[in-house]
Amino acid sequence: MEAASVPARTTRTASLDAARRLVSHYGLIAVLMILPVAYGIHDLRVDGDLSRLGENLKDGVSNGAIWALVAIGYTLVYGIIELINFAHGEVFMLGSFVSFSFWSALGLTLASKGAGLLFGLLLTLIVAMVACGGLNVMIERVAYRPLRNAPKLAPLITAVGFSFILQNVGLEWLGGSQRGVDDLIKAQNDLFTIGGVHITHADVLAVAVTVPLVALLAWFVTRTRLGKAMRATAQDPEAARLMGVNVDTTISLTFLIGGMMAGAAGLIYALYQTTIWFFQGFQAGLIAFTAAVMGGIGNIQGAVLGGLIIGCIQQISDNRIGGEWTPAIVFAYLVLIMVFKPQGLLGEETREAG
Repeated sequence: MEAASVPARTTRTASLDAARRLVSHYGLIAVLMILPVAYGIHDLRVDGDLSRLGENLKDGVSNGAIWALVAIGYTLVYGIIELINFAHGEVFMLGSFVSFSFWSALGLTLASKGAGLLFGLLLTLIVAMVACGGLNVMIERVAYRPLRNAPKLAPLITAVGFSFILQNVGLEWLGGSQRGVDDLIKAQNDLFTIGGVHITHADVLAVAVTVPLVALLAWFVTRTRLGKAMRATAQDPEAARLMGVNVDTTISLTFLIGGMMAGAAGLIYALYQTTIWFFQGFQAGLIAFTAAVMGGIGNIQGAVLGGLIIGCIQQISDNRIGGEWTPAIVFAYLVLIMVFKPQGLLGEETREAG
């Protein structure tokens, strides 16, 4: 009797597991579709088309592209050394400051146009990425590397401390008030229209910068020797060291790449919003880290997906419900997603214990 009950119990357990996976899968889809479906039905009934929802989603993708670039920095660092780099949001903020200062030094103004403007902005993008990448490497070398074998609370508090230090650098740099910047690309001017959805210069900028950078990063991580070293270090640093991988250099490279992505996001943000200030990194960092967790911490594709989803949620909420409710709605989505899939939408890719 005891032996006969084992297969039945095993079958029952397998059935329960399959049911849980089914509920988790379809429950997750239902959660993600709540706002788009609800307001899509509303728009069809009231307006007779989906152009307003299309505008919301288009703006969401544009803003989400910025959060995705910042989220990549969080997820890369956490995947390699399991540290939440709280200073990363401020690196993004300084990316905006460097961009504004550099294009001003180049003499780019509202009157700039054509090849001169394009070349100037491309040069500014490179400078912002290099500056923020170098800053991130310095932070790792000065603040995190000496604490690598310390209790995890020590580097965590150090990261918070560096966040405040960089905030004060921004405060000294451009002051405490929001600073308007020249609308060099005429950000909100329409470029073309598709199905009643207006595609602006800012939308094209966000996508045109983000897509090549993410594609290049994906190629680098999966195809190059240094990228394979990063993946090996993330999986098991000691084993990677035994195989000849320079772990310290690999970790510095990870911080360099994360900082460069934040610098690019800082440039896009400055041109997109035409307003920058020293406190912008706090909110951006919080949103981007939420995106990384939502997509699956340590997962690059998950960070991008999480950023795009949060961008769309924000735009729908701001336009339909009210900006004061947006943070609550974003985190409600995060909680629901974590309930159905605790490892994030695409799953965690972190170091395995043991």
